Amino acid sequence: MPDSTVPPTPPVPLSALLAREDLALRRIAGPDDPGTVVHWVHTSEMADPYPYLLGGELLLTAGVHIPEAAGTGTYFDDYVSRIVAAGGAALGFGVAPVHDTVPRALVAACERYGLPLLEVPPQTTFSGVARAVWQLMAQARLSELRRVTEAQQSLTSAASRPDPVPSVLRQLAQRLGGWAVLYGPEGAEIARAGREPGEEAGSALSELAGVVRPADGGPAPTLNPPVLPPPDRPHPTSATDTVSGTHLAAYALGAGHGFVLGVAGPGRAPGDHTIVSVAAVLLSLLTGEQQSGTGAARSSALVRLLLGAAPEDVAPLLGDGRRWVVVHARPDGEGAPDAVAASALGAALGSALVDPAGDVVRVLVPADRAPDPLPGWTLGVSAAVTPKDWPAADTQAARALARARATRAPLLRHGPRPALADLVPTGEAAAHARTLLAPLTAHPALPETLRTWLSLHGSWDRTAVALSVHRNTVRQRIARCAALLETDLDDPDVRMELWFALRHI
Repeated sequence: MPDSTVPPTPPVPLSALLAREDLALRRIAGPDDPGTVVHWVHTSEMADPYPYLLGGELLLTAGVHIPEAAGTGTYFDDYVSRIVAAGGAALGFGVAPVHDTVPRALVAACERYGLPLLEVPPQTTFSGVARAVWQLMAQARLSELRRVTEAQQSLTSAASRPDPVPSVLRQLAQRLGGWAVLYGPEGAEIARAGREPGEEAGSALSELAGVVRPADGGPAPTLNPPVLPPPDRPHPTSATDTVSGTHLAAYALGAGHGFVLGVAGPGRAPGDHTIVSVAAVLLSLLTGEQQSGTGAARSSALVRLLLGAAPEDVAPLLGDGRRWVVVHARPDGEGAPDAVAASALGAALGSALVDPAGDVVRVLVPADRAPDPLPGWTLGVSAAVTPKDWPAADTQAARALARARATRAPLLRHGPRPALADLVPTGEAAAHARTLLAPLTAHPALPETLRTWLSLHGSWDRTAVALSVHRNTVRQRIARCAALLETDLDDPDVRMELWFALRHI
């Protein structure tokens, strides 16, 4: 059978389709297997539908292709065997207008080849059957999303308890209806929860954890034959297996610390992988910092900042002599990033100092880990600064992000360099800026709009994108700026002076 292309929607149990009273479908041949599922519906009157099937279909036909003498030869055997060879899930035969009943030879062939055969009554249209399948798929997808969302909320809540690791494992085992275990770098069980599998499955899960554990994270696995990748291939971060009817999976946590999450259950339901992935991210955050001891130092730094300590006094807890960059990141799609997405971004940037604030995620990153563009994110990066200049760097990153979004660049860096502005003392420049821009201070949106508009060479559309407002709003604000400042914004000298001033407020 060719490999089937499985769609991203959940499959529909054939039994659920048969249970629809509005369809009145009736199974008249083939096995009554509760595990039979339908991935999609296809209608065909071809004598050989094999080339047009991907696998998993409920194939619907009215029998137009059946010749008059079909019952005396091998026609039906050939027809059904080709459907089975293509991976078809079931065959639906429409009664009327071509045939008054389902041909007996077709029923017999479906019994021989083990293909479920459904009788579609005259009052049920093929489009109605297809619509019912899509409705059941939508219901299953909604149920899956609700299950994943509820699991994510419960796992996040468990991670905030005083005993976070055991709590996350208990919640994960409950959600999967199985067993969850955390293995340490040396392969020993650190914590476990749920219904423990049999000895054979438990031993296999321990060995599976060895497959995904980094080479320096503990002893080599004892699987025979060995399944480690060759040296020139990336080390796997997850692995699955099935032993004695129990589904097993192992996930490496963190970046080389050697912790591994193992799960075992009676099967793999839709959404299970997503739920386990959420737990793996949380456990990575809970276990990753313990190896280096920096987790406590970062917590101390945050507490001291909240209690009023100066950033330069707190910085030694985060690494002596370091310079930092501030990164502002915004996802390319719609909606605000959640905590899991923000944590994953921080991990990709090599920092746990992450602040998801509305639509933007802010990350404080050591300057020696220069960020690169990341798929799905737009990044604005500040200049490298010492801790006392963190607030200024935060502003730099915000402006760089706005410019990156306006120009559709995946990443833009703030790039200070010696310029004419360096010839003017900072204090005098700031005093001049306050005086020049005083008419705008009563309207906070005006200076930022003017700054963005000037930085984008007077483009209304790009300024609107950068500020997330309508282009007419930009026009109105710029016109208001010109009126309040009593100046001509089309004059390049005026623009230069205003740009100089806006850089010092």
